Amino acid sequence: MSVDLNVNARRRAFRALLAGDQCLFPASIYDPLSARAAEELGFEIVFMAGSVASYVILGAPDLVVITLSELAEQSRRISRATHLPFFLDADHGFGNAMSAMRSVQELEAAGLSGITIEDTALPESFDQKGASLPHSLDESVGKMKAALAARTDPDFIIVARTNARRLHGLDEALRRGEAFKKAGADMVFVFTRNADEMRTVAERVAPPLMTFAPADGFAEFPLKERDLAALGYRLAASSGTAFAAMVKAVRQSYQCLAQGKIDPFIGKGNVEKEMKAAAATAGLERLLEIERRTMKD
Repeated sequence: MSVDLNVNARRRAFRALLAGDQCLFPASIYDPLSARAAEELGFEIVFMAGSVASYVILGAPDLVVITLSELAEQSRRISRATHLPFFLDADHGFGNAMSAMRSVQELEAAGLSGITIEDTALPESFDQKGASLPHSLDESVGKMKAALAARTDPDFIIVARTNARRLHGLDEALRRGEAFKKAGADMVFVFTRNADEMRTVAERVAPPLMTFAPADGFAEFPLKERDLAALGYRLAASSGTAFAAMVKAVRQSYQCLAQGKIDPFIGKGNVEKEMKAAAATAGLERLLEIERRTMKD
């Protein structure tokens, strides 16, 4: 597949996809290789959740432990590795309006195509992650306006996210969603995984809209891709499915190694095969071709 690696071209492509009439399901990635695997499998967008980024970078939950510079550096590595629009959950934007401005500047410079920013602030309570609302509505709107003003590329997408429904009910979440849209947010994400509430969000807040997939995906969910698209949803992101699968596979591999057993997931004699597949995804053949053209005997 021949795709322009140019960051601005990817942002334009991302904005065009969101202006369409489909609901897209980004691949939930966590590092450069997972992003390349998603590209191989035909995904149009890749997405990294803030919680997953914290686990991958620090091996710790996202209890205000990851820094903006750490997140930007991981984002930069991923952006360099893929041709696809790369979208990131930037959590709370690392604080107040000034912090959100800095977050936009750093993450835009890292090559991202867009980010989400929540209406929460620092510090967060871990047992209520994403549920506490220390920002007032006025301050939250001001924070969003500051974030929008900080971008230098108008095609860089900024999504306003509110988790108000968890503690303050759907009406408050809708009030915030409407205010964020009026403030100029490119997309609004009113967090709920309830199908009826998702319909209500679509009735009140102008598209495009974002949502998270249920924990087990949409296979058994009342709303299917066509339903979400008709309601105005353009992104339905899975926050950590692939990461969870990776952790389970790694844990099983270690257990089998410690117990002297063949890992049933990989299967007997398949490690070398899978390592070659990883090398192919990582672009080994392209690098060997460069070596053949440039190295002398």
